Amino acid sequence: MDMTLEVIPLPVSDIDRARDFYRDKVGFHVDIDQEVVPGLRIVQLTPPGSGCSIALGDSVWELTGGPRPAAGSYQGLQLCVADIETARAELVARGLEVSEPVRYAPSDGATFVYFSDPDGNGWSIQEYRRRATEPLHKLLASLAAGGSAAGSGG
Repeated sequence: MDMTLEVIPLPVSDIDRARDFYRDKVGFHVDIDQEVVPGLRIVQLTPPGSGCSIALGDSVWELTGGPRPAAGSYQGLQLCVADIETARAELVARGLEVSEPVRYAPSDGATFVYFSDPDGNGWSIQEYRRRATEPLHKLLASLAAGGSAAGSGG
């Protein structure tokens, strides 16, 4: 059975402020911003090129049956890009405070930048240069067609 991770609820204190931050500063696309049922507003945003979105909404937590995490309590959310310098420059131009690149090793996949949203949810962006020549969607299509998973990772 195949499963895909497609939506991650994100705890924030102000839905409109978070929506504006992720749309305007980080460049996510707003997929949904509506009251889907009375009293349940959902804002769903997707990073460009991603198959996974974030969902903002006070009532999202009631649907999961679990307790609502504190706004800003998520750390380690990760995005991947083929060129960290280009990505960082674009984000800085949008007004986002992003760390300088940290290179942990010379290998592909070992360079990161970091930022936080207005509530303190922590994100990293990993440079995975291989994505320039092997976009994830092509790799997944190859796997679906019975190809090899060799070289996958991030």
